[in-house]
Amino acid sequence: MKKIRITVMRKACYQDLMEKYENPIEHACDMEEGQVFIADGWQRPKGLCESAWESMSPFVMTLAHGGENIYDGWMKNPRSAMISCNDGFRPVSFFIETIEEE
Repeated sequence: MKKIRITVMRKACYQDLMEKYENPIEHACDMEEGQVFIADGWQRPKGLCESAWESMSPFVMTLAHGGENIYDGWMKNPRSAMISCNDGFRPVSFFIETIEEE
């Protein structure tokens, strides 16, 4: 099974939606742009948001098992995917890619 690099690419924040629909919360997300995680199999990497993992784990597992060309050529690198977590108020985009072994 291949290892997969997961990189936090971007964090968004939709303040207007939060003000209109979300109950106030003190703490929502620890992800930082540029942060990198390595997935080795089905286990969620330590420190990676559980909700984000639920959104990306099927893609991670596909790539870890040698899958390519997810959605018929969607990505320039066929052994990668761009996935966002499912937080509609402050989504985080993750770039996931197969680590090429030498």
